This record gives sequence, C-alpha cells and structure tokens, in this order.
Amino acid sequence: MSDPQRTTVGIDFGGTFVKIGVCRGGELLFTDEPIPTSSFAGPAALITEMAARVEKLRKAYPDICAIGVGVPGLVDFEHGFIHILTNVPGWKHVPLKAILGEKTGLPVVVENDANAMAWAEFRYGAGRGLKNVVALTMGTGIGGALVLNGQMYRGSGCAAGEVGQMSIDCDGRAGHYGNLGALEKYTGNKEIAEHAVQRYAEAHITKSVEDCTPKKIAEAAKAGDDIARQVWDEIADWLGTAISSIAWLLNPDAFIIGGGVAQAGDLIFDPLKRKVQSMLSTVVWERLQILPAKFSNEAGIIGNAALAADAVSS
Repeated sequence: MSDPQRTTVGIDFGGTFVKIGVCRGGELLFTDEPIPTSSFAGPAALITEMAARVEKLRKAYPDICAIGVGVPGLVDFEHGFIHILTNVPGWKHVPLKAILGEKTGLPVVVENDANAMAWAEFRYGAGRGLKNVVALTMGTGIGGALVLNGQMYRGSGCAAGEVGQMSIDCDGRAGHYGNLGALEKYTGNKEIAEHAVQRYAEAHITKSVEDCTPKKIAEAAKAGDDIARQVWDEIADWLGTAISSIAWLLNPDAFIIGGGVAQAGDLIFDPLKRKVQSMLSTVVWERLQILPAKFSNEAGIIGNAALAADAVSS
C-alpha cells in the first residue's frame, strides 16, 4: 500500500474530456481545467498537453512524485502500453508510459479506467476495509474490475473484469466481440433508453430516446410512473443475472456500482438485491453487500493517483 503522504497526479482520460487532478492519501487537493479530447488530433499533441499540465501543477505542488493515467480501453499494465482506445481515434499501439515519463521525468502508471475507479472505491470509498470487491461502472458501456485478496486482479492479458461483455442470454443480442447476450447491450445508457421507448410504445405512449435517459426514467419512476418502474425492475433482472454468476464464481465481499444507473438509488438497488438473493445460496448471500459507489466524477482521478502512489512506494 502507498504512503498516504505521497502527492501524485491522477489523469482520467475520457472520450470527451481528459480530467487531471492532484491527490494525497485519497484526498483530491486540486482539479485542473479539463482538456477537450477532440481538440487534439492523435496521441502526440494530447500527450504533450498532458505533460504541460503536469509541469504547471508541479509549480504549485513541488512534491508531486508520480503520475497515474486511466484510459477507456485495453492496456498492458506492466508496460504502460495502450493497445487501443475504441472511442478515441488514433489511439492504437501507444507506449503512453514511456512517452509521458520521458516528457515529465516522473514515474508513470497506465491503467484501465474501470480498474482505476475500483481502486478508488477499494482504498478510500465504499469498499474500504474489504478484501474482495467487484466494481461496475455503468454508462455508455459497462466497465468492471476485480480486487481480490486486496490486490487488483488483471488477468494474463490485463483484460480481466470486463463484466459488460458477460452473456446474460446465450441467444441474445450481439456484443462487440461476437458474444451474444452481452450485459452492456441491455444495460448501457442507450440500450436502457431504447428499451424504455419500447415499453411506452406498448402502452401507446410516444416517447423519444432523449425522453428516456436513465436520469429521466428515474425521475418518472419516483413520480409514480408504473412503466418507468417496470423498466427499472427489468434492468435489475438483467444486472442481477450477471452479478449472481460473478458471486457464485468469486464469492466477493461486495459489488460496488457507479455511473448513471447507480444514481437511481433504491429504484435499482432494491429490486437488484432481491434478484441476486433469489439466485444465491445463503452461504454466498449472507455476507454479500451491493453498494453504490462513493465517488462520482472524481473516481478516476483519485484511483489513478492512488495507483501511482502505490507504484513509487512499493
């Protein structure tokens, strides 16, 4: 575990913005202005801007000793090498650790963004004090990460924990990799909205996808809309099917769920807990917690900063 007094930079690389902050011991000390990802054509210019931001932060925080970067794609953690970022053009086969390290002179850790979120929750958030945690971040897609026996579990190709690609229906919708019934093809933001539109249409009510975002469906359900409540129950069924399978495999202490879906609160967590309990034995269920994430937009910065602190303290 890292020295809580280590001051490090956390960089949360998203398809829309790159967010940068300074952390110490899980405390977010400062957040810089986000960098619009699309303003930079290709990796070279954006990495140069990241390095410039880090140098600016070091003037205010001279004890910064490392950088952690989380990216939305497939990463070789050991070498800090990005295989591909599916939602960011041009980011394929990029040795980010080497380039950013050379530009800044600091140690650099490169991690998958869901792993970074999980580490933030495990170290400082909803999973603090637990040993075995499965984290899910639910947005456009479904990210996942595993902390087992207090250590991040990445798998032999650093691709473990991709819960969104797990099948909940062997004859279901096609996923990105030829896998049928992939969870994120049912519970991603767009898929939830499209499903809600269909449910309203069956009741002869016209709604658009924009009318049926997870946030708006939650608001409708809280206002007493029976169709919206039905949609949340169905989301809980799909999500609960995947979570139950993971629980049988790993027997974790907790599932921690973040992202827009988690903001629905009891609308999702109550039916989800009922679903999962109905599919598990008491031995697995009685110690299992299903929790909302503590951190929101800052999870990536905090998690990446913590991973960087760990790297220079080990």
